[in-house]
Amino acid sequence: MFALRYIARPLVATRTLNARLMSSDDSRPKIYTRTGDKGTSATFTGQRRRKDDAVFEALGATDELNSHIGYVRSLLGHPEVSKQLKWVQCLLQDLQAAIATPNSSASEGHKIKTEFPAEHIKELEQWIDAHSESLPPLRNFILPSGSPAGAALHVARSVCRRAERRVTTLFLDDEVDEVVMRYINRLSDYLFVAARICSHHENAEEVIYK
Repeated sequence: MFALRYIARPLVATRTLNARLMSSDDSRPKIYTRTGDKGTSATFTGQRRRKDDAVFEALGATDELNSHIGYVRSLLGHPEVSKQLKWVQCLLQDLQAAIATPNSSASEGHKIKTEFPAEHIKELEQWIDAHSESLPPLRNFILPSGSPAGAALHVARSVCRRAERRVTTLFLDDEVDEVVMRYINRLSDYLFVAARICSHHENAEEVIYK
């Protein structure tokens, strides 16, 4: 969690200081800082960009994905998948650190602190292969369906695909490294397999496209 620690500490410190300066009758820090009230926000590099900038579109999509995964975990009855998804949530925070460090304004020091390790892609592939061995082979397309947890994982998978499209924009503009796009791409594959695993675990029928 190296990347997140480096980003979170200065951001929390800045927000806390700003909040205290703005609060005359309460010494407790507030959740708001008012620094984004003009439609801009700051990246990890300190550069301010419009909130509808491609960087923040990608950050928003990955944040939404993380929230969906958190919701899925509240429905899960599969301990192994739940444990894997909890780890994915942590890694998505680190992935966001990399996204929040666009290459065009990042120093080497910034990049070192927020580099996303490619080894996490291999980890997803290992999970996919292991789960696939216990699933019946797909001979037809299936509709998003299954158990409540399985269906929710299909929603998370769709959100992940949208996050991938947002990240692809940054990758093609050379703002993020390829490993970020590859991880999001592989994650959607994992979420598809996880949806099937959870539905089978709960003996819920997958609806076949006809």
